[in-house]
Amino acid sequence: MIQVKALSKKYNGKSVLNISNLDIPKGQSFGLVGNNGAGKTTFFSLLLDLINPTSGSIISNGIQVNTSEEWKPFTAAFLDESFLISYLTPEEYFYFIGDLRGQNKEEVDTLLLKHEAFFNGEILNNKKYLRDLSKGNQKKVGIIAALIGNPEVIILDEPFANLDPTTVNRLKKIISELAENPNVTVLVSSHDLVHTVEVCSRIVALNLGEIVKDITTSEETLKELEAFFAV
Repeated sequence: MIQVKALSKKYNGKSVLNISNLDIPKGQSFGLVGNNGAGKTTFFSLLLDLINPTSGSIISNGIQVNTSEEWKPFTAAFLDESFLISYLTPEEYFYFIGDLRGQNKEEVDTLLLKHEAFFNGEILNNKKYLRDLSKGNQKKVGIIAALIGNPEVIILDEPFANLDPTTVNRLKKIISELAENPNVTVLVSSHDLVHTVEVCSRIVALNLGEIVKDITTSEETLKELEAFFAV
């Protein structure tokens, strides 16, 4: 599904990402972990063609992301609040994304109803603009908006941050259900090793922009990662 070849990104001559080879099969739940500055957000930004690579390429479903836009219809993401439109209400934003993805109001409403518990009564019908929501509630909107239109690739950067424990558990259930679909590839980056191991079948750890661990999740994965990051 996603092939990374000789990918690098440098700023002012300093390397922030250097991945020689990485393959992410279709249907995999893929976790990306690492400390601040490890290159997680840089990788996702390259995957979404938000920044240009210094060298190399990312191929998504046969399409090179920085030379074509044909990957966009099957890809969705939420990295941070910049993905939102601050002067819209959540409902307006959901319907806007739905329109972009060929979903009518009824189809969007069906998705919102499915995730009503995740919203916890704090998102819909409150007559608030997105800019007036808390960071956690903005994240809830961005995550569910990324599910509109049944995308085949879903990218979530630090989805567990700024969420209360109940919402985190509900989000883990959402991600786990997505991961059960063989046609959906889920990519999650996080500082939280526990949550990431629980929802991802494969974990890649970055350090200073390079892959230092590539693990198929097992009962020993968390201990292995904790031991690595304890050094």
